Amino acid sequence: MPYRVDFRHGDNDALDRLVELGAIDVESSLDGMAALLPDSLPPEKVAAALGIDEIAVSPAVGRDAGSIWVLSPRPISIGRLRVVPAHREPAPYTVRLIDASAFGTGLHPTTALCLEGLQEIVQIAPPDAVLDMGTGSGVLALAALTLGVPRALAIDIDGDALRVAASNARLNGLAERLQLARGGPESIAGTWPLVLANVLAAPLIEMAPALVRRVGHHGHVVLSGIPSSVEPDVDQAYRRLGMHRVNAVSRAGWVALVLRTSW
Repeated sequence: MPYRVDFRHGDNDALDRLVELGAIDVESSLDGMAALLPDSLPPEKVAAALGIDEIAVSPAVGRDAGSIWVLSPRPISIGRLRVVPAHREPAPYTVRLIDASAFGTGLHPTTALCLEGLQEIVQIAPPDAVLDMGTGSGVLALAALTLGVPRALAIDIDGDALRVAASNARLNGLAERLQLARGGPESIAGTWPLVLANVLAAPLIEMAPALVRRVGHHGHVVLSGIPSSVEPDVDQAYRRLGMHRVNAVSRAGWVALVLRTSW
C-alpha cells in the first residue's frame, strides 16, 4: 500500500527527484510538498534523495475501493461532462462530488467508460429515465440527470454508499429528480429505457436475469467493471437472455459493454 510524505520547501528539483523515485502523485503548495510513494521505497531513502532531515509520513487514502491513489480529488473531463471536487463552483455539464469512500470518482477507467457510453446513448436517443444499478457515489445517475434525463433511480446494497449519493445529489441540486433505494435489481419493479451497471463481472453475470427484466422496450444497458479476460462470459450471459450487443469499449484492461433489448 502506498504511503504519504509531507515536507516543507519543495521545489522543481524536489519534484524531479520524487518522480525519479517512482512517486504515484505529487502536489505542491505554499506550505510545501506532498507525495504518494510505493511501500517498497523506505521513507529514509526518500529523505536522503531530497536532501532533507525531516519528512512527515502518514497513511495514504485510496479512492474507488483503494484502486485509485491520489493525494486529493481533482477535476476530470469525460466527453462533455466534468466531474469535479465539491468545493468547485457549479457549472454546465458538471457533477460535483464530496470526497468519500464510495466508489465512483470518475478517475477509474470503468466509471469513465460508463460515462462515455451514457453520453453516446443520451445524444442519440435521450431516455426519459435511468436506472443506476450499484450506484456508489451516485456519479452515473447524477451525470444522466445533468445531461438532461428527467429522472433516475439509483440503487445499491451498501447503505453508506446511498448516504454519499444522497449528499452528492443535494450538492448538485438534483435531489428532487433522484430516487434512492437499497437492494439489487430483484428488489424493484418496473422497466427503464436505460440501465447502467458499473459493478464487477461476477455480480453482473449473477444478476443478469433480474437486470435484463429491468430493461424496457427498445432499451439499452451499459455494463462496466469487466476485466478484458472475462468480457466474453459477461457478453454471453446477457445475449442468452435476448440482449443484442451494440458496442464494446476497452481501456487499461477494462471493458464496457453496450447492449439493447430484442423486444
